[in-house]
Amino acid sequence: MEKCDIGLIGLAVMGENLVLNMERNGFSAAVYNRTASRVDNFIGGRAGGKRIRGCYSIEELVSCLIRPRKVMMLVKAGRPVDDFIEMLIPHLEPGDIIIDGGNSHFPDTIRRTAYVEAKGLLYIGTGVSGGEEGALNGPSIMPGGSEKAWPEVKPIFQAIAAKVEDGTPCCEWVGAGGAGHFVKMVHNGIEYGDMQMITETYQLMKYGLALDNEAMHRVFARWNEGVLDSYLIEITRDILGYRDEKGRYVLDLILDTAGQKGTGKWTAMEALNQGQPLTLIGEAVFARCLSALKEERTAASRELPGPAARFEGSADELVQDLEQALYAAKIISYAQGYQLMRAAAADYGWKLNYGGIALMWRGGCIIRSVFLGKIKEAFERNPALVNLLLDPFFKEEVKKAVPAWRRVVTAAVQLGIPVPAISAALAYYDGYRSERLPANLLQAQRDYFGAHTYERVDKPRGEFFHTNWTGRGGNTSASAYIV
Repeated sequence: MEKCDIGLIGLAVMGENLVLNMERNGFSAAVYNRTASRVDNFIGGRAGGKRIRGCYSIEELVSCLIRPRKVMMLVKAGRPVDDFIEMLIPHLEPGDIIIDGGNSHFPDTIRRTAYVEAKGLLYIGTGVSGGEEGALNGPSIMPGGSEKAWPEVKPIFQAIAAKVEDGTPCCEWVGAGGAGHFVKMVHNGIEYGDMQMITETYQLMKYGLALDNEAMHRVFARWNEGVLDSYLIEITRDILGYRDEKGRYVLDLILDTAGQKGTGKWTAMEALNQGQPLTLIGEAVFARCLSALKEERTAASRELPGPAARFEGSADELVQDLEQALYAAKIISYAQGYQLMRAAAADYGWKLNYGGIALMWRGGCIIRSVFLGKIKEAFERNPALVNLLLDPFFKEEVKKAVPAWRRVVTAAVQLGIPVPAISAALAYYDGYRSERLPANLLQAQRDYFGAHTYERVDKPRGEFFHTNWTGRGGNTSASAYIV
């Protein structure tokens, strides 16, 4: 049998579908899985009759690959990735390429890239988004790591990636080290935010307006034809309309506790590390944590009273307001995500193509939407744009949506329905547009109890002062001033 173009380790859902995608696009593949029966079942099933070769050891997998050998891992993040790297290295030669296509944490990818390169090999950490359907029919692919490896994998990755209307693939080189997995992490954080905001609009319609599933199905179908046109709105439409064999809405049978794999948490943690206000994504992560306290919430629901108010206005008007509030908050989510990418790029020395990232997310991935084309245009107009809210298009869109956005948050508060992400987005907007925030009082407090010093409005930036607030302290101030 002829040697294969690429090898793949890990035949779970993503691995199987990605290999079938590669083969359909003209590339032969060798596959390996620790559980041999998975290889047997795949080769004897979906891969039958295709240019896909089953292997039963790492040595066999490597031996049947074209040089430079390209081995892609789609395994659980963490220790399994390191274990397979160690198993692969003895069988590879200088210039061979190891690819991690899982959801690895980007600091691990930075470490692994340096380690593998020290062995004379090349390493790619690539985000792959789109789930099962995307892996099979065209995902968004975000590669980073050893740039010398990019020309070798580019034909494969861009062939199997999703394409936008003009045929441009949703895949381009992101940057060195862990840049690819970092961008995928931010993608997932934005995904957390989008999903949370959609659920908040659902809860307001269901419990605030008493709309049934069919009515909400129609609302989301209509929204998917407007500014909110996106994959997540589309699948929400479908979920709301789905019934089981007994005619019951499956959504109503699902326990209200959300899981998470950690990428949203990583995004929020990195935002804290970088000092960036990703308030919306943070609230989305905490909302999942709160949902997990099901038993506590059930007990609390019997003890803690809420408002007795009922919505007295026009349901149709509030639904229209919800569309605008969700749209404006979605803009905030991306604005925050891009702020984090810009800060991290400066910190890690990456040269990120922000418009190109929007293009990579334009198709194939979970957050794909028409909206992303506008982000690409924004960075084409101004590559140095510091915040999407300052782009003329987005500034005008948010301006139009703000009145509806405020009405939605007000209605939610009056009805006692939590909207943590949508309201956090509005608070961020109001904070970002404020020339003066109450941080002067906060800094005075810090100086009072800890002599942390402060800057003055009547003095140049960079000069620090301390006040002996009680008359009992000395003139000594803290040596470090950290923003």
